[in-house]
Amino acid sequence: MQKKRLGNSDLELTPIGVGAWAMGGSGWAFAWGPQDDDESIAAIHAALDGGVNWIDTAAVYGLGHSEEVVARALEGRTNRPYVFTKCERAWNEKGEIQKVLKRDSIRKECEASLRRLKVDTIDLYQIHWPEPDEDVEEGWETLARLKEEGKVRWIGVSNFNVAQMERARKIAPITSLQPPYSAISPEIEESVLPYCQQHNIGVIAYSPMKSGLLTGKMTRERVAALPEDDFRKRALGFQEPNLTRNLELAELMKQIGKRHGRSAGEAAIAWVLRNPAITAAIVGMRSAEQTAGVIGALEFRLTPDEIAEIDGARVAAA
Repeated sequence: MQKKRLGNSDLELTPIGVGAWAMGGSGWAFAWGPQDDDESIAAIHAALDGGVNWIDTAAVYGLGHSEEVVARALEGRTNRPYVFTKCERAWNEKGEIQKVLKRDSIRKECEASLRRLKVDTIDLYQIHWPEPDEDVEEGWETLARLKEEGKVRWIGVSNFNVAQMERARKIAPITSLQPPYSAISPEIEESVLPYCQQHNIGVIAYSPMKSGLLTGKMTRERVAALPEDDFRKRALGFQEPNLTRNLELAELMKQIGKRHGRSAGEAAIAWVLRNPAITAAIVGMRSAEQTAGVIGALEFRLTPDEIAEIDGARVAAA
C-alpha cells in the first residue's frame, strides 16, 4: 500500500483514515443520530487491523464524546495510529455550540482534548472552521505556540479558503487543509487545490462519499426515515432535485465498483484519491461491517476510462 506524506510534516498517511464524526452519537446540533459506542470501537479496530494508520476526530463531535470513544478504542493497542483532532467549536454548559478562536479558549480546548484522548501530544491539531473570520490570526498564532510547546506535533486548518490560508501562512506554515471533496462537491478543484500544491499544504478530504449519498446504500426511503437529530435530514444534497441526481451518480459508482468486486463507496473514494493534490481521504465508519465495505479503498484505483465515465455523468447531471 502506498502512503503519502502530509504536507511539510513527517506523517506518512495511508490513503484513507477513520472519520469519527458520527461516533459522537446523538444529542448535539450536528449529530448523525444514535450511535453505539461498541460499534464505533469495532469499526476503529477493523480499520486498524486492515492497515489504516490515522483517525480524524474533533472536540465538538458529540461534545467531547467522539474523542473519548477514540481513546477507548486505542487502549492497549500496539499499532497505535496517528490521532488528529480540531478546535474552535466550543460549547457551554447547556450544550450550545459557539465559534471561538480566542487564545485562552483554544488553549483550554487543547488541554481538554489531550485529557479525553489520553495522549501527551496531538499528532495534528486543526482549526475546525475559520470563524469568526476576524480572529483567524489569533487562533492560528495560538496553534503555532502550542506546536512550539510540544502539545501538538503539526498544525492544520479545515474549511479555509485561499485568502484565509494566505493570512495564516504569514504567521506560521500550514501543514494541512481539511476540505469537503467528492464527485458531488468538487468545488475546491478550481483554486484551493492548486494553492495547496503550490505551497506544500497536504489535503485530507472529508465527505468523499458525501455523507453516505455515494455509498450505494442510500435510498429515498432511507433518507425519509433518518432520525430527526441526523443533520443530513436538512442537508441540501439530500433534498430534491439534488437527491435524484446524487442517487443516479451513486448507481454509476455501484456499477463501476461491481466490475472490480468493490463497493460504490470504494469507487467514490477512489474518485477523490485520483487527484494528485489529495494526500488522503477521511472515511466515516460506524461499524465493523461499514469498515469492511470501504477498506478496499486503501488500494482500489479507477482507470482513466472510469474517471472519464464518472466525470461525464457529473457534467450531464449539472
